Amino acid sequence: MTALATLQPPLRAISHSTDESDVWAELRAEATAAMIEEPLYAGLIQATILDQRSLSHALAYRLAHRLGDGDLARLSMRDLCLSAFEADSQAGAHAVRDLVAIRERDPTCRRYLDPFLFYKGFAALEAYRVGHWLWHQGRATLALHVQSRISEVFGCDIHPAARIGSGVFIDHATGVVIGETTVVADDVSILQSVTLGGNGKESGDRHPKIERGVLLSVGAKVLGNVRIGEGAKIAAAAVVLSDVPAHTTVAGVPARVVSRLRAEEAPALSMDQSFGFGDGI
Repeated sequence: MTALATLQPPLRAISHSTDESDVWAELRAEATAAMIEEPLYAGLIQATILDQRSLSHALAYRLAHRLGDGDLARLSMRDLCLSAFEADSQAGAHAVRDLVAIRERDPTCRRYLDPFLFYKGFAALEAYRVGHWLWHQGRATLALHVQSRISEVFGCDIHPAARIGSGVFIDHATGVVIGETTVVADDVSILQSVTLGGNGKESGDRHPKIERGVLLSVGAKVLGNVRIGEGAKIAAAAVVLSDVPAHTTVAGVPARVVSRLRAEEAPALSMDQSFGFGDGI
């Protein structure tokens, strides 16, 4: 991981614990309540969460259930996910911070159980982490298989070589594309139909570098090896072809700076997609 995509303290204090044992205990309590609420789903909840000994085991089971197919059966996929999570000492912390990010930023999310079981963005991000581990183990064929299954099942495409930090929120996930040499730092929010792609047929380091706390709004396209500064906001449907200064909002095609943000503002956390024309440049 580069300095952009390292585990850092949150941008500001959050109301939910990021301790793995706390989140795991709350998830299990929510699962128990959900079994009473919906008996038809009780078997899956029991097998996915309550029969598992840790968050990593539960996550491996759930990803395998969704991604296993005729080419790589569920049992093999589960073992692969577990190998990745157990080899990475930060895997649990990444998953917890990603879950808490959803809980904090998505107004429809009222418990951890829902994103854990159902949200495509969370599943795609955690499955990407398995593919990323495989890629750096020199197992490119399996890494690309995981990428392909993420695309087929969750409708987004994340190259396993991309570097993505923690506390990242991929909302809806549909249509999201993240290219091979992309770097996404901690505490970034990415909405549907966002592309972090190349700009032509160049090779080498050719994809965006997204700094901490950036909000990438619906349909934003960031193309080429450009840098999006910390705490910036990329407006809906903007097409970004050059660097974006920290703490600014850009909009349009091609994107241009339309306002400045206060340094203490955190658009990725507030999820405010307005342009904020107060201080135009």
